[in-house]
Amino acid sequence: MKTMQTSSLTLVIALLLLPVLQARAQQEQKWAEEDTIFPRGEKIENDHFNGAAWVSFLIRGDSTNQTSVGNVTFEPGARTNWHSHPAGQIILATGGVGYYQEKGSPRRVLRKGDAVKCPPNVPHWHGASPDQAFVQIAITGREHGPTEWLRPVSEEEYHR
Repeated sequence: MKTMQTSSLTLVIALLLLPVLQARAQQEQKWAEEDTIFPRGEKIENDHFNGAAWVSFLIRGDSTNQTSVGNVTFEPGARTNWHSHPAGQIILATGGVGYYQEKGSPRRVLRKGDAVKCPPNVPHWHGASPDQAFVQIAITGREHGPTEWLRPVSEEEYHR
């Protein structure tokens, strides 16, 4: 009898919370579409990210200027693998709440308006917080070679 009551109570709570969760998801989608400077771009389809992320290349490096600039949108919980850039990288937070961490340093919380200068050849990762999307402009020098992709960020590292 108690199991049936507990199951019924759980179902009632879930049904009551469903509209709230749906409204939050719709609000998050609305933010992701309306409160950004640049378009979300194409979904990133590679093994260097955990979770869904999109990129819109604003400037692609070429022989005249090897710096690339991309607008990257991370869904909540999404993040890059550990990686490094031979010429460094600059991250400009433009929306949501994100994380950035260099190897051997504590994780930093990033909010709209924050800027990070990633030193050359220093392993780091970045992405969204667990409950909010994150949008960044990534400015990456390519003059000393491509990004070096490393292992995924563990759940323990992400939540630490």
